[in-house]
Amino acid sequence: MKRKAVLFDLDGVLYQGEQAVPGAAGAVAWFQERKIPHLFLTNTTSRPRSALVEKLAAMGIQVSEDDLFTPPVAARQWLEQHRCHRIALFVPGATRKEFEGLDLAGDGEQSAGAVVLGDLGEAWDFATLNRAFRLLMAGRETPLVALGLTRYWKAEEGLRLDVGPFVKALEYATGKEAVVLGKPASPFFQAALERLGARADEALMVGDDIRGDVEAAQRAGLRAVLVRTGKFRPADLELGVEPDAVLDSVAELPRWWQERAGVSVG
Repeated sequence: MKRKAVLFDLDGVLYQGEQAVPGAAGAVAWFQERKIPHLFLTNTTSRPRSALVEKLAAMGIQVSEDDLFTPPVAARQWLEQHRCHRIALFVPGATRKEFEGLDLAGDGEQSAGAVVLGDLGEAWDFATLNRAFRLLMAGRETPLVALGLTRYWKAEEGLRLDVGPFVKALEYATGKEAVVLGKPASPFFQAALERLGARADEALMVGDDIRGDVEAAQRAGLRAVLVRTGKFRPADLELGVEPDAVLDSVAELPRWWQERAGVSVG
């Protein structure tokens, strides 16, 4: 079946740190020019969508905020649907913008209607993690909402822990299972496809993470391409996960799409 839609990961696929992947801008433009439905998926919670739009623009990639599908966007929708109040946010300051207008808990409160965890990076310390733990333990029904389960990512100085290890620590300590609204959770992929009006068997995921992008997308029913940039390691191909294709970079995607996905250059 012809591919109808494509989902792009950002960090490690279109850019690495502050540097664009060579050819990424041209690859994105190819899909835009042919009006092939697409979204940019990212578990990044350290900055709002507006900042990501500016970052991409500086690299020659022109997108709008609506083109970006992020965990905060999905989380806000979930919190509103479940009518959660007094929401405790453990997210970077810039990301709090995505939750403006919701009923948020103050730093000194002893209970919360929901605890939302994002990538705090070096802001994590024992006191912060323990505060999240106490809020979760104070309410038996208080949900732990995770903005993804990514294990780590590649920064300019090397690999860095992402939100996943902290979510798992709180799950273990509290006995609660997190509501995951980011990769690799299948509902995150499904929500993105719903926005595009595409079925899973009509879509392709492009990522650099063999687990969080490729395996997760395949479990959600999509096909997936692994690129040899970002966090890719040759050992990834020995983990029992079989990508539908392995490309040197996203720059090769248009030709692969044309040859293998049944879409002509037009």
